[in-house]
Amino acid sequence: MATANPYQAPAAAVTDAAERYQQVNVFSVSGRIGRVRYIGYSVGLSLLFGIVIGVLSSALAAAGAAAGVAVVAVLGYLGMFIVMFMLTIQRAHDFNTTGWLSILVLIPLVNLIFWFIPGTDGENDYGAPTPPNSTLAIIAALIVPIIAIVGILAAIAIPAYQGYVKRAQQMQMQKK
Repeated sequence: MATANPYQAPAAAVTDAAERYQQVNVFSVSGRIGRVRYIGYSVGLSLLFGIVIGVLSSALAAAGAAAGVAVVAVLGYLGMFIVMFMLTIQRAHDFNTTGWLSILVLIPLVNLIFWFIPGTDGENDYGAPTPPNSTLAIIAALIVPIIAIVGILAAIAIPAYQGYVKRAQQMQMQKK
């Protein structure tokens, strides 16, 4: 009589269910994008668009095509606006709401809500979550507070330095 060995390893294939992720499509209005990627991609793409628009405008201005400069600037900023709207729609999808909420981008400073509202954990009506953030995405998102801090320090330091230079020049004039 053959009896089953109670100490035998299980024969069933037992594995943890892998979490499902969806790809991040920057130039799409479907899908989701997390906060860090949203901030990082917004900053990165804005800088990229600004550099490209500036280089093309400078080249056209040097060639004497003033009308071309205006066309490049308008089309470039329109393209940047459309891409930012696409990212904002995906960001709204991340916290399980309609993309129509992205219209709030048109109201100054209200668009910052997209930076602070956390996304839905796991799947929602708009798909699976995005993969974990890469180091590059985190660094790109950290550029925003760094630029803000440097800007505030510059706004304080530059006028103070200019006042110091004026006082030093006045002291030099008085000594003569």
